Amino acid sequence: MPVTTIEAHEQSWPLDKPFRISRGTRTEACVIVVTVTDGQHIGRGEAVPIRRYNQSPASVLTQIESIKSRQSFDRQQVQKLLPAGAARNALDCALWDLEAKISGKRAWELAKIPLVHEVETSFTISLDTPAAMAGVAKANAIAPILKLKLGGDDLDLARVEAVHGTAPAARLLLDANESWTPDYYRKVVPSLRQFSVELIEQPFPADGDEVLETLDHPIPICADESCHTTADLPRLTNRYEMVNVKLDKTGGLTEALFLCERAREAGFNLLIGCMVCTSLGIAPARLLASAADYVDLDGPLLLAGDRHHPVPYHNGRIGVPARELWG
Repeated sequence: MPVTTIEAHEQSWPLDKPFRISRGTRTEACVIVVTVTDGQHIGRGEAVPIRRYNQSPASVLTQIESIKSRQSFDRQQVQKLLPAGAARNALDCALWDLEAKISGKRAWELAKIPLVHEVETSFTISLDTPAAMAGVAKANAIAPILKLKLGGDDLDLARVEAVHGTAPAARLLLDANESWTPDYYRKVVPSLRQFSVELIEQPFPADGDEVLETLDHPIPICADESCHTTADLPRLTNRYEMVNVKLDKTGGLTEALFLCERAREAGFNLLIGCMVCTSLGIAPARLLASAADYVDLDGPLLLAGDRHHPVPYHNGRIGVPARELWG
């Protein structure tokens, strides 16, 4: 692909309210936007530097700067030039967008995958007191699926019970963000089944998840921090029933498509997730959602504002991204 220019810059998007997980609290979404052009058409991609993986806006911009001097490259070359992560995600998705603009086709046509017109997404409730989390659940009563951030403390069970009591019809997903211990798991998991909990995401640190091979799984367990790319799949067998595919971990849509295919072949179910980002970051991930078991693409709903031509959300469902936005 004859790319003539690559530009990258940082943007900050304020959140509607502070967002807290077990590792900390944020009040804004910091994203990197990459723009590529062939001199006539423009492609854009967005990514979120993840501190958990030692990424910062500066480090991501430096990675992108390192390949700007190349005369031309395609998506397959980018997989080798940059490691999986935010920098490769932004550039990879920008190249998909550019290819769509040049060809006049939509990105899902280029990827040869079907796109369902609407898919159901979960809505994430930030880590807080049981009463506060129940209040958010009440305010989002139309959401068919609620994802609760948990902290590995004595209040987790009370948080789940409070939300379930406020929104008894909602299906519940739990995300511990590596905050639990094996003893804590054994203590709380037997009590969770009564609250319509369908999934527990990353209960243990990624470097200590081998204990899952020895524990009962009355509720399916999903790998997030433990699963980045296809190379991670072999060691996840017998530990997890599902993997969370995020473009900021895979390094873009190209590897994410491959990961979804290989994960299915290996017997894993799929959750398509995201970081807190704008609709530009959600649009390429939306392509993966049509064939997923769970979709957690609510990033823009946590922002105070979004981009022009945003991804459409209505009553807990996501529509098709506009051509003007991406792909």
